[in-house]
Amino acid sequence: MQRALFITLSNIGDAVLTTPALEYLHARHPELRFDIVADARSAELFTHCPYRGEILLKHKRAGWRGLLQLIRTLRRTRYALAADLRTDGLAYLLRAERRMTKLRRGPAGPHSVEEHMAVVAPGVRRAEIPPTRIWLTDALREQARERLAALPPGPLLAIGPGANWLPKIWPLASFAELLRRLEGRVAAAVLLGGPNDRERAEGLVREAALPMLDLCGTTGLLEATAVLERADLFVGNDSGLGHLASAVATPTLTLFGPGEPERYHPWGPRAAWLVAPDHDLDRLTPEVVAERLLRHLERWS
Repeated sequence: MQRALFITLSNIGDAVLTTPALEYLHARHPELRFDIVADARSAELFTHCPYRGEILLKHKRAGWRGLLQLIRTLRRTRYALAADLRTDGLAYLLRAERRMTKLRRGPAGPHSVEEHMAVVAPGVRRAEIPPTRIWLTDALREQARERLAALPPGPLLAIGPGANWLPKIWPLASFAELLRRLEGRVAAAVLLGGPNDRERAEGLVREAALPMLDLCGTTGLLEATAVLERADLFVGNDSGLGHLASAVATPTLTLFGPGEPERYHPWGPRAAWLVAPDHDLDRLTPEVVAERLLRHLERWS
């Protein structure tokens, strides 16, 4: 097959938001196999993409020597097209018959997904933009089923209690009060996140009245996504988990304090979000979150 190159972004959520552009390109060029340049943090998301070629890592900390090595590797291939969703001009240093970059391309709308789509399909209509996508296997789905088997039947709530910056984290006491308000409406909850979220998750397990399963720090990205696919609803801070949930069509409620929700909220019809008063998550009450969460559950159940 002919080869194409897709240069995605670094952070997990940002990388998920590039997948509609990748899906759009594949739908219009099914004859191409896409090599993918990704960051070590997000490369796993593309592991099972059925039309990908190689995954090549762009290490930010490798400096100019690492960048030169990556360029040398990429220049061994002449690409039919190179789509660069970063802003560092890498595509112009490669051998490609056609280049798609952000240069002189205005966004098609306020959201990051629309900005990426403007690179690969200028003038695209919002209705033509594909959903975000994570590619899972039957083995991953079975692993998630086994992980959740001990929880009681009924609506399952997935929770992302952490984030990469403290002002973006809703207080632990607020999550605990939210769970008390959801008694009788959800059967159990599963906590997801990285190793840095373990202490916060353990505190929530101690406080919670619902049956809980703490998976923070114990799953890879794809296994976490498979767990999210089995959940009836996700609630969490502004982090990659909300984007993973939305990419498998799980109804999602993201809690924003600081940030740009209009630009970075999870993409999809089942994605909802709340912005804290004055962008201060300490002022977002469990009562407000519970009411919005239950309306969201009723709509999509």
